[in-house]
Amino acid sequence: MPELDDHTLLVEFAREKSEVAFTTVVTRYVDLVYSTALRCTRNPHHAEEVTQITFIILARKAGKLSPKVLLSGWLYQAARLTASNFMKAENRRQLREQEAYMQSTLNEPDEATWMEIAPLLDEAMGRLGETDRQALVLSYFENKTAAEVGAALQLTEAAVHKRVGRALEKLQKMFGKRGRVLTAAAIVSAISVNSVHAAPTGLAISVSAAAAHGAATSGSTFTLIKGVLKIMAWTKAKTAIVVGVVTLLAAGTTTVVVVKAASAKSLAWADDPKAWQSDSRVLEKNPQAFILRPTRFPKSGGSIAVWGTDLHLFMLKNTDLKSLLSDAYSISPVLMVLPQDLPAEKYDLMLTLRNKPIETFQAELKKRFGLTAHRETRETDVLVLQVSNPTAPGLQVADPSSGGNSSWNDGNREITIKNQDLSGFIGELQNRFGKPVVDETGLDGKYDIHIKWKKQAGETDNDAYKRALSEQLGLSVVPDHQPMEMLIVEHVK
Repeated sequence: MPELDDHTLLVEFAREKSEVAFTTVVTRYVDLVYSTALRCTRNPHHAEEVTQITFIILARKAGKLSPKVLLSGWLYQAARLTASNFMKAENRRQLREQEAYMQSTLNEPDEATWMEIAPLLDEAMGRLGETDRQALVLSYFENKTAAEVGAALQLTEAAVHKRVGRALEKLQKMFGKRGRVLTAAAIVSAISVNSVHAAPTGLAISVSAAAAHGAATSGSTFTLIKGVLKIMAWTKAKTAIVVGVVTLLAAGTTTVVVVKAASAKSLAWADDPKAWQSDSRVLEKNPQAFILRPTRFPKSGGSIAVWGTDLHLFMLKNTDLKSLLSDAYSISPVLMVLPQDLPAEKYDLMLTLRNKPIETFQAELKKRFGLTAHRETRETDVLVLQVSNPTAPGLQVADPSSGGNSSWNDGNREITIKNQDLSGFIGELQNRFGKPVVDETGLDGKYDIHIKWKKQAGETDNDAYKRALSEQLGLSVVPDHQPMEMLIVEHVK
């Protein structure tokens, strides 16, 4: 008799409270979850607790997960986020003993490489896109074939190889920026051998019982569970990056602040007005330089950006300090807590360094403006995006064969999006309302979106927008207060 798939088992558990069904799921994935937790916590007791909490979260979400959700990827992300939140509340004691334990679990052939990447792996995996992360989890954490990965992700084997290759290149770059220069083959070998170890005997049974029966949890554990659930919801919302071609920093008299340039040729290039007319492809071929100076285009309107395919290469025109901080720390402005006395001036920026560009950028913000930043989870006002009318005319499932494009015309109060997921539109909502938007629509896949709004008597523009959102797209934004990971910007003490 063929074994039941993950989704069928979760539905059976949610409908009939079948502990057998849930235990089957736990047994399949407990090693993956425990190993992820162990890498993040470096403590077997903490890892067991994180594993149990992760499966409690799964039990609570069992009846709501879409059949399209790849459970191994979902559990990996849930375990990583749970462990991250858990460790923020823990005293990092006995670090040497924890590292010694990790070392004792390593396989000899890949020990040196694994020791280099183990502390960095899960943070780097968290920065990958969801499909890239799932492809690596399936390929090297679960050691599935390309055909099996393709079946799970609905990709051809050729597409799987290409996606896995790109994901490994991204890991290489991230490790390289932390001083670990490794080949893709070395990374694959280390992860395949060391990333998943057998969980302690009996852990699957105790986890299943606690999660399936809804075991009593402490206040701190309940807060952790709630926080992870909220973080997993809001991470679907990713701010879209608008790519354009602009002219930046033409000749003028303002003093140029050159923080770093590779050569005299770079300096000469930076002073050439034609250099600032580059598009995203030419940008990556230009000499290295980092220039930050007061804008020379104060009457040119809003900020405009040119980004390279490597998002650490970019130019910004007439932008404020809040936007500079957002780009330096790769976070949406609505997820930042800022000092009230930020300078109001506008700036132009050119960043084409290949070696530690973001580190240099952050260091200059600290040196020049006395600002530093760290991330922490805080309760904050959010907007929850929900479906109010699933048959609304302005939101339609896209034809997969159609091309994807977008048209954003706030002047005419109209937005058209073709064959794209909701992330870009959610970014628009965040920018418009100035608050984080948590996606609870459950709308996966690609959509065609068209919305047009016009103010009626007594309405603000945002009021008209919300009305059109409901009437035309069948979506609503509901105010809420939830824990979110925020960037806390502070003056250097």
